[in-house]
Amino acid sequence: MNLYHLRYFSVLAETENYTKAAKLLSITQPSLSNAIHSLEQEIKVKLFAKKGRNVYLTKSGKLFVTEVNKALTTLDHGISEVQKSNQHDTLIRIVTLRTLSTQWLPNTVHDFLAANQRTQIHFEFSTDTGLSPDIIHGLRTEKCDICFCSKVDDQEDIDYFPIAEQELVVITPNNHPLAAKKEINLAETLPYKQITFSPRSGLYFIMRQLFAECGGHPISVYSIEEDQAVAGLVANNFGIAVVPNMTILKSMPIKIIPLTFPKWKRVFYMATLKQHYKTPAVKHFVDFIKEQN
Repeated sequence: MNLYHLRYFSVLAETENYTKAAKLLSITQPSLSNAIHSLEQEIKVKLFAKKGRNVYLTKSGKLFVTEVNKALTTLDHGISEVQKSNQHDTLIRIVTLRTLSTQWLPNTVHDFLAANQRTQIHFEFSTDTGLSPDIIHGLRTEKCDICFCSKVDDQEDIDYFPIAEQELVVITPNNHPLAAKKEINLAETLPYKQITFSPRSGLYFIMRQLFAECGGHPISVYSIEEDQAVAGLVANNFGIAVVPNMTILKSMPIKIIPLTFPKWKRVFYMATLKQHYKTPAVKHFVDFIKEQN
């Protein structure tokens, strides 16, 4: 008995005619007759009886066809699900910080696809809320396969791999008293109103530490979660700010001043779940990024 025998039996049971069944199955009538005969011999049950040029199911045949059709339906459903899964295996779901989504990530994906033109890999991009804690939560709940963000914690379930870094700079409106400076010490910013990071930002505790090294605290007029939003307020004269040196800053009406002290770099990471199955596509992309860095 094999799968073909069962499918042949099911079609013949429906048509009750060897000629019609053979045509539907795209096989010869003798081949169909031999398959049904072989099936009957194997299960030692007569499945069909003749009625003129047609056949009909015996009592045992009626019982058997019900179970065979159930089995074939289950099998076909399983095949369909496996095929869908295989298509899904070519999808890589990525969540990233917005600051990485404008240049670094598009360039990286472009280079990956250029190096793998024969693959059928597709990408799905999202920035979620744009905050690293939320992005990592999405990774842990398997809403994405890979994320690019700041390091949130040291729990052992996440593999953090460094992929890029940014130095901190001071940004001011173009008409600000500090705008003429070519470099600046963080302590020099203390007398001026500042746009700072809120506790939900990954930079909040880092900035607190850096200001503590300077012996003071910023005069915070607004507390914002995202660095790009901080820069937007500075561009509109709401205050000055200390932010990572993002590409977008160059296109804004602000002055960018290198920070001489304290020196600190913001590191971005590729984050993936440890001890978790990765599809071949995801693993291939992860390996590509590690090779490039």
